[in-house]
Amino acid sequence: MARMRVLYFHQHFSTPLGATGIRSYEMARALGAAGHQVLMVCGSYKGGATGLSGPFNRGMRRGLVDGLEVIELSLTYSNRDGFLKRTGTFLTFALRSIGVALREPYDLVFATTTPLTAGIPGIVARWLRGKRFVFEVRDLWPELPRAMGVIRNPVILGAMSILEWVSYRSAHHVIGLSPGIVDGIARLGVPRARITLVPNGCDLAIFAARAEPWRPEGVSAGDLMAVFTGTHGMANGLGAVLDAARELRLRGRDDIKLVLIGDGAEKAALQERAASEALTNVIFLDPVAKARLSQLNAAADVGMQVLANVPAFYYGTSPNKFFDYIAAGLPVLNNYPGWLAGLIAENRCGLAVPPDDPKAFADALEWAAEHRTELKEMGVRGQELARREFDRKKLSARFVKVLETTAGGEKC
Repeated sequence: MARMRVLYFHQHFSTPLGATGIRSYEMARALGAAGHQVLMVCGSYKGGATGLSGPFNRGMRRGLVDGLEVIELSLTYSNRDGFLKRTGTFLTFALRSIGVALREPYDLVFATTTPLTAGIPGIVARWLRGKRFVFEVRDLWPELPRAMGVIRNPVILGAMSILEWVSYRSAHHVIGLSPGIVDGIARLGVPRARITLVPNGCDLAIFAARAEPWRPEGVSAGDLMAVFTGTHGMANGLGAVLDAARELRLRGRDDIKLVLIGDGAEKAALQERAASEALTNVIFLDPVAKARLSQLNAAADVGMQVLANVPAFYYGTSPNKFFDYIAAGLPVLNNYPGWLAGLIAENRCGLAVPPDDPKAFADALEWAAEHRTELKEMGVRGQELARREFDRKKLSARFVKVLETTAGGEKC
């Protein structure tokens, strides 16, 4: 199709220099490789790296990053921020993004959550400028915060439900990152023909490439090393890892080390608990860039996919870490049911245990420590799954096609 200019909104955008997900970076570069122009609009995210380093001018800086034009708004965000501060940052980003959507030249606007407010500039572009709009949903809001009890105020939940409905109905096409997300969008009346599943993908060029293995201090060569890489927040339910660590200590299994790498609102409390219970088999590390993370995964034996036991998570999430693990050839230990547990069982690429069961979690880790050959075979099958179904290059081609057909007014 003819070259198009895409206005891309992602508040938490990062390049591989950061320590967070790079889906938007890869998808935007795929658009560029297909001959399209991309203007990425983002904020400043702790753990992220936009690639821009110049000074902010009136709260904004702009430049080229790996062929992408990037506008970074001076709106610092961290998972450690309180609810009110985060809400203020989300709303400010949305309002300032409206200004960009009203003044910049473009053919199609694309917006991705989280937060849900990311859809606001797309709504404005659709109805005030008559632009084509594609909306990407990474988590179902307000379903997830309601299920977790994070937001209880009925007025706020009602407003979020209205925004969700308006965002879906304003978009010419909607992308969902998991089967449950696609179903959730359809339940609100969006025709299936206007929804496409494009799950998170595997960055094989980073994680499947040969990397110098890195084991942190406190993990010996003979230890089983199980890693968790990601946000330490309420949703992640990392207390389950400490419960398993305590069970392993009671069993005298000091040869199994649990490494938690990342940051988040719950990290300090987790560290305090580990110290008070003398859980020396748990090691906390700060976030690292993707290249360094690939070295950690290369040395690890198991990747832990852990979430709080919230039924809305079972089919309604598409965690980056799962795809990083299988890309690196790591077998996955998953502690909740749902579509990922089904993938693990179907492809025999890891172990799935019931939620809220520290004995079963510890049993799985002990089994892994005693069956290293079978563990490696699981990792091989996981990497085969990564190449077959979740190669980022294949998924980005699907993504580009959705935007091209939507821009042309066709059905995907």
